[in-house]
Amino acid sequence: MRAILFGALLGLLLLTVSPAALGAAALALATQPVAIAFGAGLVVRPALARRMRGWTA
Repeated sequence: MRAILFGALLGLLLLTVSPAALGAAALALATQPVAIAFGAGLVVRPALARRMRGWTA
């Protein structure tokens, strides 16, 4: 019984991802040029949509 509990605990420790690893993955994703361009597009989109609305006849 003790071996089963130890194995379950070890499995949980190996399967859970630490917050530091999640932060490192988020930082690696945020430094990609595609992610930066996508984020900038999300920020600029409302102002761009208002400006383009005036272009239609």
